[in-house]
Amino acid sequence: MNDQGTTTTRHSPQSKVESRRGYLRHSTFDFSTGLGVLLVSLFLGLVSPAPLYAGKKKAETPAAVNPGEQRVKAYFDITKIVWPNPPAIPRIAFQNLFTGEKIDPGLFIPAKRKQTWMDRLAGAVPADQIKIDKLPFQLIRTYGVGADSKGKIYAADQGVGAVFIFDPEHNDQVELIGNGRQANFDEIAGLALDDDDRLFVTDLRLRHIVVFNPKHQQEAVFGADVLVRPGGIAIDRENRFVYVADAGNDVVDVFDADSLKFLRRIGKPSKKHEQSDPGTFSLPEGVAVDNECNVYVTDTFNDRVEIFDADGNFISTFGKNGDGPADFMRPKGIAVDRDGHIWVVDAAQNIVKVFNQQGRLLIYFGGPGNYPGQFMGPWGISIDRTNRVIVSETFPGRVQVFRYITDAEAAAEQARRDACGAGPAGRPCGTSAAGAGPVPAQVQKPSATVPSPATPNLAAKKDSAAP
Repeated sequence: MNDQGTTTTRHSPQSKVESRRGYLRHSTFDFSTGLGVLLVSLFLGLVSPAPLYAGKKKAETPAAVNPGEQRVKAYFDITKIVWPNPPAIPRIAFQNLFTGEKIDPGLFIPAKRKQTWMDRLAGAVPADQIKIDKLPFQLIRTYGVGADSKGKIYAADQGVGAVFIFDPEHNDQVELIGNGRQANFDEIAGLALDDDDRLFVTDLRLRHIVVFNPKHQQEAVFGADVLVRPGGIAIDRENRFVYVADAGNDVVDVFDADSLKFLRRIGKPSKKHEQSDPGTFSLPEGVAVDNECNVYVTDTFNDRVEIFDADGNFISTFGKNGDGPADFMRPKGIAVDRDGHIWVVDAAQNIVKVFNQQGRLLIYFGGPGNYPGQFMGPWGISIDRTNRVIVSETFPGRVQVFRYITDAEAAAEQARRDACGAGPAGRPCGTSAAGAGPVPAQVQKPSATVPSPATPNLAAKKDSAAP
């Protein structure tokens, strides 16, 4: 008892230690209990995550994409593929690519066949079923290409044994002239169309040419008594001649486009494929006709191009074997644009090369690959009236379409750029001027002009004795 009458409890050292131990035991118990509650809460949250995401909207399932219409835009925009590269004035622009009939993705999600009691008893598992007869036709090995007066694109495919007809205005519409249906094909190669949209198709193995009317009905077969291995084919629409590159006989055979009668040969017949003199051939593959009725032939094994007039007289030749840009390593298809430039498909280099009339290389594009603008085994080429350049491939089958910007269009664009550069500050120079539609709009700024190929002087004699 102290002086104030209060009682003070004195704790011995032993009792203080015991008291602290009790506090520590109590504190430890409370901490363990809280940790256990936290772990249980987290576990329940993982098991039942719905409350954690309550009120959030689920992501919508993306709509199915038709593989036949999908274009590669994940890495680049294919509408901006041009040659040469900006800011130079483009002369060639990628437009489109065709691979076959429209693909229905639903065909590749087959329903499983119901398991019968016998399957269950035997332990058999039912296999997924895909109806082969419903699969769309796709290009496999594509050779000759062309276009009719309505803008439809034709492609001869050896793998399918059919001529595919694509309508660029309606990409989902594809017609077929097929073996065993509208015709009897064996190994088709080249094709060409005349002014009346009659279709001429060469057949390597049957050694003849099949003719179809504009309704795609077979109306004639000719050439079996002359041809050995017909490949590329071209039509002189003015003189009404049909030129056929016959690799089996090392010549170009000439027929009348109306009577279908054999007229003459260009070159010297041979089956040894050893000719190299000017005016002779070693396995010729492609043939083309220009606006002056001159004839251009790819002399494939001699790695050169030979030019003749409408009478079959030799004019000139250019090209040699080599791996350089201006050299050839198995030239195949050939075409001539409205400005007289010569477009040649090099199958070994997977490149399309453009030359002037003197055989000087102007530009080339392509290279091995499966992206738009690249090629794998190109063979055929055709340029239609609207300056579309159509190129076929054989590994795998594809048809690519490009746009040729003519000399006049390129000159107009250069003049527009020059005027724009001399105009007041702030005038928009990045877009095409009014009326300059053919020049792609991706050219964003003016630059020094790239010399355009001079319009060649095509002084060639026409055959006045047209039948």
